[in-house]
Amino acid sequence: MSMPNAPVGGEVAGGLDARTVRHARLLRAPPVIEVHDLEKTFRIPDQRLSSLKERATHPLARRTYRELHALRGISFDVRLGEFFGIVGRNGSGKSTLLKIMASIYRADGGRVRMAGRLAPFIELGVGFNPELTSRENVVMNGVLMGLSRQEARRRLDAVLAFAELEEFTDLKLKNYSSGMMVRLAFAVMVEADADVMLIDEVLAVGDAAFAQKCVDVFRARRDAGRTVVLVTHDMATVQSFCDRAMLIHDGELRYIGDPEEAALRYYRLNFGGEGEDSDGPGAGDVPDVNVRVIDAWLENERGERIENVEQGRPIELQVIVEARHDLVSPVFGFHFLTADGFQVFGFNRTIARAAGETDVVRAGQRVRVAGTIENPLLPGRYYVRAIVSRNRSGGDLALQPLRILEFVVYGTQRGAGTVSVNASVDASVEPEL
Repeated sequence: MSMPNAPVGGEVAGGLDARTVRHARLLRAPPVIEVHDLEKTFRIPDQRLSSLKERATHPLARRTYRELHALRGISFDVRLGEFFGIVGRNGSGKSTLLKIMASIYRADGGRVRMAGRLAPFIELGVGFNPELTSRENVVMNGVLMGLSRQEARRRLDAVLAFAELEEFTDLKLKNYSSGMMVRLAFAVMVEADADVMLIDEVLAVGDAAFAQKCVDVFRARRDAGRTVVLVTHDMATVQSFCDRAMLIHDGELRYIGDPEEAALRYYRLNFGGEGEDSDGPGAGDVPDVNVRVIDAWLENERGERIENVEQGRPIELQVIVEARHDLVSPVFGFHFLTADGFQVFGFNRTIARAAGETDVVRAGQRVRVAGTIENPLLPGRYYVRAIVSRNRSGGDLALQPLRILEFVVYGTQRGAGTVSVNASVDASVEPEL
């Protein structure tokens, strides 16, 4: 089918899409980070004698310790130009791993090898002196990241402009808010223009406008072929940006590979309960998928299958899935996203049941989700992600995210953003007073 006015960058020579080309390039790229059999253990005191009174009343008390195995034999590599995600529950060892990679912590065993200049963004306030001004801290941090003092001073204006802190250049950092601190730290890392960026979850401290700036930086660095290692709890970011992702649980590497699969396993660890994570073929294995997609397609008004949709024409969606296990009160959510992974709109649907029927889809049963959706999308490439979940008293329990199909909206009417809206707005010249 012809695709007039298809967006530039959706298709490349030979019919391969950008995602496939990027994956093939990364397979040929050399590793810039190599982590082999990493071990880290912390000794934690069972009781604390912190005050003079406690020490005086218990002069002969001996401290006892327990060991916390933060990392157990972690091995992986990251290739040049790869966007690599690290996910896991709180306390799983993610931040410890990143701090070892940044040489903040020393490993008890194993080794880390890194090529190129490194820019870490790991913990709010690390590397900053609260008694110094932002100007002085920017120069000091630039030098710590490998820049010369002259180069660090030359980039000062760009750092402060990115952080939107020009008015607070001579204010000491101890008077900064946490939001101002995180903007300054991120700006320093961005302007250092290092070969490898290590980023922890502290980005969540920023406001909505700053978060969008971070997303723009991620996209620019990804397109420029820079290497990024990101620790996050935001699975949408993992699925949108990461080429690969790694799941850590209790200091052990549980999975490494496809970002969608890593996100799924993360959801199961958080929402599935202990039993749901440990059932299956072997100890620690993630159980079999709960549903599988039998078919998913778009149709035109004549019921014919199509690969792309004309701008303004309704989206006729057809999806058939099969339950691999019994699904209690299943909810089927459908999200329409841009090629970069930004959600445009979505909706949820439950199973239509007659009075007296149980709200259960048995293993082996198939469910068809079909209907017509208003199409507000501007020309571009989009994909549909389904989230199969089930209702619980405490909220929905995510079971499985599925990327079910991809399509192009083609047409001649361009505009800002990703959707077209009807606006009853007039412009007129005000009469002179």
